[in-house]
Amino acid sequence: MVQQKWIALSNTTLGQLMVTINTSIIIVALPPIFRGIGLQPLTHGSFPYLLWVIMSYMIVVSVLLVAVGRLSDMYGRVRLFNFGFLVFTIGSILLYLTPGKGDAGALELIIFRIIQAVGGSFIMANSFAIITDNFGPEDRGFAMAVNSVASVSGVSIGIVIGGILSIIYWRDVFLLSVPVSIFGTIWSYSKLQETSQRKKSGLDIPGNFTFAGGIIILLIGITYGITPYKKDPMGWDNPMVLLALSIGILLLIAFPFIEKRMKNPMFRLELFKIREFSIGNFTGFISAVGMMGLLYMLTLLFQGIWLPIHGYPFYVTPLWAGIYMLPMTVSMGVFGIIGGILSDKHGTKWLTSIGLFISGLALILLALLPYNFIYIFMGIILFVFGVGYGMFNAPNISAVMGAVPIEYRGTASGMLNTMRNVGYTASMGLFFSILIYGLSLSLPSTISYGLASEHASSLIPYMKNLPPTQAIFGSFLGVNPITVFIKTVPSSVINSIGGSTLSTITGNKFFSIILAPAFMGSLDNVFYIAAGMTILSGFISLFRETAGKKRVKKRQKNIKSKKIN
Repeated sequence: MVQQKWIALSNTTLGQLMVTINTSIIIVALPPIFRGIGLQPLTHGSFPYLLWVIMSYMIVVSVLLVAVGRLSDMYGRVRLFNFGFLVFTIGSILLYLTPGKGDAGALELIIFRIIQAVGGSFIMANSFAIITDNFGPEDRGFAMAVNSVASVSGVSIGIVIGGILSIIYWRDVFLLSVPVSIFGTIWSYSKLQETSQRKKSGLDIPGNFTFAGGIIILLIGITYGITPYKKDPMGWDNPMVLLALSIGILLLIAFPFIEKRMKNPMFRLELFKIREFSIGNFTGFISAVGMMGLLYMLTLLFQGIWLPIHGYPFYVTPLWAGIYMLPMTVSMGVFGIIGGILSDKHGTKWLTSIGLFISGLALILLALLPYNFIYIFMGIILFVFGVGYGMFNAPNISAVMGAVPIEYRGTASGMLNTMRNVGYTASMGLFFSILIYGLSLSLPSTISYGLASEHASSLIPYMKNLPPTQAIFGSFLGVNPITVFIKTVPSSVINSIGGSTLSTITGNKFFSIILAPAFMGSLDNVFYIAAGMTILSGFISLFRETAGKKRVKKRQKNIKSKKIN
């Protein structure tokens, strides 16, 4: 008979895999999805839909994880894990059946992604805690490695699967989750047994609303901060954005003070007195910012620049973008398992730091590549990044979960996953701001030079002020922005341009070629900043405790003696 711990590991790993695959599967598949629902990506008002189709899922997961973790400590982790699988399945089915077209279809996708994310938060908040409940210290690192490999690799696997399925039929991007989720729901309800120690206590309503409100409002501000406002390439001076950022930050500042007054706080601030817990959460957040930011940038680079330049038709760029990122997916999986096994024998301190240093080095090497790079060098660098991230992630999770008292593992799991998902979401605002700002400085001259080289100088006054967001996402979505903006040019100007020239500048390859130098120059800044953040977190990780099990248990006992309810 299969031991319960292996049932727990297989159930939670399947759940984590599906939740994280759906975090990223839509990123690479957006071009065929937008074509499928008939939404024109460069029309006025379409850009926010693009952002919210991606971000709604991650925002909801980020907001709910801690509250769900607390509920799980109170009512049973397995019970709420099973419920999450059911809701996730319903959301997946609704996404596949999306009936609307145009703006209505985009809005339906966002709503159904939110439903799916609610279920995903119940799965993600409980997976690490269920594993920690079922595995002892002697093999917990291996179990965490398997689960965390599914969790982290799922993000990059989603890119690959999204690329493959999207060129077959856009609805197939969502169909994948349906049979797997149905199977997981039946399996978890029939086989997974409750082993957690329930701790009845009240819910922290003020804390939940303050935290959720702060995160949601802040991320709304960040989202519209990278959206064009009037004649500006970004919206950071938009009064609505400034107000949202201010309110969000104030709510998050108020949150810890509210928590100190609550009898049953949602965030166990006392847990941050455990060095392993606090350092593990911080480095987990930073590594998530770097990893998801890298996936965003690489997707844009491959689909919008490198693949079109090398003659790939736009309809196959999602597939090949996923394939070309496979080295990172493979190395994350392999070295995630290796890192978990090594952490059981040698501890987590040096493994986590070395892993972050390796990832930081890979990001620096990416910044040194030209836009027309030879792929073998890109593939090696992506493999190296995956090695570093894999070595860091599993030992980090194992260290955090093993450091907290047993009855607070659901809360701790929710807090850790919240930090990681907030990092995923924040990376979009941070790195896109850097990228768009750099493009706003260099793109006008790049467009002017490209048009002049094709003897289309008469178009320069109309094209040189093309918004960077439309340049990036137009190229990414397979729409040459020149074909849209040329409709606003007087016919007399159009008639002065030769037919062959007009055919060239409105073709699939031209805009990617003239965008490439400006894009890569801005992207280098993104990689350098991500590298600096990752290397800094590697040094911080060196301050982890290296004490043995007795010291850990003593620290847990001290935390419990504070009479945390």
